[in-house]
Amino acid sequence: MTVGKRIAAAVLALFVARVGSTSMAATTQGGRGSGPTPPRLSFIDGEVSFWRPGADDWAPATVNTPVAAGDSLYTGDNANLELEVGSGAFVRAGAATELSLESLENGVTQFKVTSGHAGVDVRRLPAGRAIEIDTPNGAFTIDHPGYYRVDVDESRTTFATRRGGQATLVPVNGDATDIGPDQQAVLEGEDTPQIATSAAPDPDEWDRWNLDRSGSANQPSRSAQYVPPEVAGSGDLDRAGDWHDAPRYGHVWVPRDVPPDWAPYSTGRWIWDPYYGWTWVDDAPWGWAPYHYGRWVHVDDYWGWTPGPVVVAPVYSPALVAFVGPSVSVSVGAFPFVGWVALGFGEPVVPWWGPVGFVGRCSWGGWGGPHIVNNVVIQKNVFVNVKNVTVFQNQHIHNAVIAERRDHFGRGHFEHEHLAARDARHLRPFHGQLGVKPVAASLVAREGHGHAPPNQVHARPVVATRTPQDFSRRLHAAGLNPASNAAPPPRLAHASQSQPRGGHGEAGVARRSAPPPPPRGSERQLSGVGAHPAPPGHARGIERSNQGSQGQAGTPPPRRASAERPQHDAGGHESQGRPLPPRQAQGRASQEHAPQGSGPQRNGPPRNAAQGNAARRDGGAQFGAPPRRMPGEGTSAQRSRPAPHGNQHQPATSPGARRNGSPPRAWASSAPEHFHGPAQARPQRRPARGRPA
Repeated sequence: MTVGKRIAAAVLALFVARVGSTSMAATTQGGRGSGPTPPRLSFIDGEVSFWRPGADDWAPATVNTPVAAGDSLYTGDNANLELEVGSGAFVRAGAATELSLESLENGVTQFKVTSGHAGVDVRRLPAGRAIEIDTPNGAFTIDHPGYYRVDVDESRTTFATRRGGQATLVPVNGDATDIGPDQQAVLEGEDTPQIATSAAPDPDEWDRWNLDRSGSANQPSRSAQYVPPEVAGSGDLDRAGDWHDAPRYGHVWVPRDVPPDWAPYSTGRWIWDPYYGWTWVDDAPWGWAPYHYGRWVHVDDYWGWTPGPVVVAPVYSPALVAFVGPSVSVSVGAFPFVGWVALGFGEPVVPWWGPVGFVGRCSWGGWGGPHIVNNVVIQKNVFVNVKNVTVFQNQHIHNAVIAERRDHFGRGHFEHEHLAARDARHLRPFHGQLGVKPVAASLVAREGHGHAPPNQVHARPVVATRTPQDFSRRLHAAGLNPASNAAPPPRLAHASQSQPRGGHGEAGVARRSAPPPPPRGSERQLSGVGAHPAPPGHARGIERSNQGSQGQAGTPPPRRASAERPQHDAGGHESQGRPLPPRQAQGRASQEHAPQGSGPQRNGPPRNAAQGNAARRDGGAQFGAPPRRMPGEGTSAQRSRPAPHGNQHQPATSPGARRNGSPPRAWASSAPEHFHGPAQARPQRRPARGRPA
């Protein structure tokens, strides 16, 4: 029996014997040092800018960027963005909006909005979780599923709930107010705000786009059978690849249209995150789930991603690679380099992030399959000395090891080098920190100058119920200056007992057993407090006087006509089949999925070769059925609400493959290899090819 077959047999035997105890073991290992899952920038339409404390300036935003506490996003005229903040939860911002992430601590995702309009679409919200939206007039805590809309202009904030949503409003004076389903609250003034409530108006065009987009995102998909619902971006996999059954690995997702020399973690760049350190941002529109969860395998001359058995809660990682370097003085060209390779099936990640006692130790957090070290299956309760981890399955695959000059690492988009397999085997792994310091350019995922919000907008203080996270010490320790372009701290409000407003609070709770009926125009006032205030224009929106808006209290200025929105340019990112922003769907079909690169393509496995196979998981969980209806659309279950204050801490076709022939066969791994002393690793340059945009 070959070594590969012995490993495969051992994997299956160990997995069958120990699948019942997997959940606790893996969860324990993942919980010690794993941090919060960052929101994913999942959609960009138009000119969207990104800023992270310590960066030199605002930069163009990039899809798949993990957003950290302290980051800000700004949408230009006629632009939109989307953040995926959890399973079935999205935050979107429209034109001329600054949206900032303040904190990810203690079960609360805390945002602030200083201008424009934003929508919070929550289809699922686990018990004990909440989203807080801080504005200049008050803070809104969302702890129920529903759809929420917030508009901020120069003098007031308007907040509306729909689809069974409920929220708590806390102004700066601390007088908390409950906002029931289908209600709208308008706050005038900042120090002593006046609150007026009414029935929520009919959804406008932008609201309908939000609702349609989330609806299509929650349609049944094949990837949902194999990927845990907590993992963002699984819907992108259906549009960019196909699932197959591999005897050794189970369900494997294979991307389409990759060039012949493509390998995981080769089309993208490293950025520096204040919590996770070096983090991979992939260029492919689908490049979120396969680079922060699961493992990559090489089967029959093609690459596939396996999420592993869905028996444990997934754990986010900034990347799942082994960093490697030369065992002697070796260089890429004439310079020292840093190399990396995608982790193989069952291999541990050696964290370069996290607290003492977690960094530099083998971790299988979030991985539900077998544990494999140096091509040997081990018991899950066996302690592994990280210094003994010397062999990685993918290290011997052609073009799998990527290298970059050390002085280029994390400093922009530089051409990566592929190391020849005969040279890559002589590299040694890094155990923990890389020893590469970030610079200001390491904080953004794209070069160039982004459109910054007006100073009056960025420097506008907001009301909050909790202190934002402060990463300034970590930034200083890394040699960065977080003080540049810093926003002012929020005005903290200590909430008193909340009171229902306008007689809707009690009725709102009672009505939550069923979704609210659609609003009828005859029962809504679309002027006065019943309409959304128009978001401010660009810089002129803040600088202009209040002429034309000084009518009756709470009367918003007229909205900009949606017909003024120009057609979206070809550089936006969108997912096939997902609704486009208002007035932009026409004319985009021919642009959405143009190939990103002009390099040669190769065939991959046949599409849907594994359809019809049983989709039942170990442990008895049934997969393959459509996702359950979102529980938040009318539910009477009460959720624990976090204390308001306390000790709180695309569209372009991406790399992938199609293959003519038989379904994938099991990959017989080679015998375990050991290092044979120092040797010079010689980089092998890739042939020229098109890279994803």
